[in-house]
Amino acid sequence: MWVYRKRVQAQRNARTQRELEGNRVSTVAQVLHFAIQSSPDAVAVVDRKRNVVLSNPRAHELGLVHERNLNVEAWRMVERVFADQEPRELNFLPPPRRSNRPVIAVAGQVQLLSLADDRFAVVYATDNSETVRMESARRDFVANVSHELKTPVGAISLLVETLMSVRDDEEAVEYFGSKLIIEVRRMNQMITELISLSKLQGAESLPDLEVLSIDRVIEDAIDRCRLAAEARNIELVKDGRSGAMVKGDKGLLVTSVSNLLTNAINYSPEGSPVSISREVHNDTVIIRVTDRGIGISQDDQKRVFERFFRVDKARSRDTGGTGLGLAIVKHVMANHGGSVSLWSRLGTGSTFTLELPRFQEGKAKELPSGEIPVIPDAQRLDNAGKAYAASKDGTHGTTPLDATAPDTTAPRTTPPHDAQ
Repeated sequence: MWVYRKRVQAQRNARTQRELEGNRVSTVAQVLHFAIQSSPDAVAVVDRKRNVVLSNPRAHELGLVHERNLNVEAWRMVERVFADQEPRELNFLPPPRRSNRPVIAVAGQVQLLSLADDRFAVVYATDNSETVRMESARRDFVANVSHELKTPVGAISLLVETLMSVRDDEEAVEYFGSKLIIEVRRMNQMITELISLSKLQGAESLPDLEVLSIDRVIEDAIDRCRLAAEARNIELVKDGRSGAMVKGDKGLLVTSVSNLLTNAINYSPEGSPVSISREVHNDTVIIRVTDRGIGISQDDQKRVFERFFRVDKARSRDTGGTGLGLAIVKHVMANHGGSVSLWSRLGTGSTFTLELPRFQEGKAKELPSGEIPVIPDAQRLDNAGKAYAASKDGTHGTTPLDATAPDTTAPRTTPPHDAQ
């Protein structure tokens, strides 16, 4: 009886071990299977009868495959590939789905799975929505810039013609010359801000960030706006020093705060105060700029951070505003891991709030970590390749990846870096 029980237990242990090994990624076929299934791009293999013989979850998410049927536009391209065996690019619009950020465009490629066996075609596809959105934004940006630059260029051209006609009248020359200088400065400011905005929105990373005193940033911003405030008899009211530190680009942060102050000065009645305050809440540094101006309607509040948007175009023209200041603030905050928000009421005034991560010595900023791939070493890959080749020749079975050499590859962790 004791021998029988021991034999049964041994059989159970062997069965459990086989089940555990069955769940492990051990063969080349399993590696390929999991690589395809976990791919961030859509993969689908289809035969000449439009039967989808292989697909991964991403293919269904992007609408390439639906209920084992290939997308109609994709199938048309597959038929052409079957006809002449030439790879082709694929672009189609996926079916609408409810999502926070829906897929609006899919791009990919269709080719034969193998030139030696033309029974199957493989379709690769990826979400092309962001490229389409960026291209649309670029077209809008170019259209807006062209429109906005026409005004100062037209004014400069007209003023130059007028100066040429009154060159013998010193008073007229001085008058129109001063107007010309204003338009040239406005155009120069717009071009400078456009360059800054394009850098913030583009792929260029921020320069080396430094630890900054938020009090120093505020003082420098106030200094930039002091003359404009005095010209309108506006008092800039500030609170006490906070001693808070942030990590960032000093020039960009000073520009952001001064843009908010300038905006508040331009839209406040003469003689009214504009206040700037700061506070520290947990790991966040908060800066508020408040005016007692005309306020902003609910509809306009949704658009104030758009490029070239102006609440009062006539007032912007008088003050030399370009409509880019708040857009720059928005992107500077985003590039520093912060945010900007607005509270406003018509006839009462507005408060713009900046929030930035607080820098604390010795406390590393934790960034969300993505999945870290585990890469087998060269010996294991070589052994796996030999085993796969042997299995193709029919000499012996497939050798598990981890049965030939110890895994000397430890998962690597990416060191945290500052958000750029």
